[in-house]
Amino acid sequence: MDLDEIWHQGRIPVVFRRERPLPLLIKLPYSLSNKEWLRDGQVRKPSWDAAHKSWEVPQAWFERVVRLCVRRHRWCYVVQLHRERQVCAPACWNAEGMDCECSCMGANHGGGQPVGRWYEVDETFAVSWGIQRYAVRLVRAK
Repeated sequence: MDLDEIWHQGRIPVVFRRERPLPLLIKLPYSLSNKEWLRDGQVRKPSWDAAHKSWEVPQAWFERVVRLCVRRHRWCYVVQLHRERQVCAPACWNAEGMDCECSCMGANHGGGQPVGRWYEVDETFAVSWGIQRYAVRLVRAK
């Protein structure tokens, strides 16, 4: 499934994390209560983006919104920029939270050392950055 198909599918929520400072775009299965549910007691209110047929919320809501979507819908697509040449590292493997920007796209995030042969240089590993591209991952309820 390509990004356009994922965005228009309508069954599984999509959290689209655009380049900062642009707000997140949230595409949800239709419900009259979506605005209040997405607000979840926050002071700021989600705003409707008619051009994208989605909700806009602050970037700072990213992790909370992903967790809300997974709790309610059991699945959530996360679309975000990622750099092809970034390397995974112990900092990712031991991380907490949903915010992953390394090349594993969250596959190894917070799960401890992944299976396979990894040469650990140190807690973080710097490499030259490749071109930023949007990538998609499916987050599931555990």
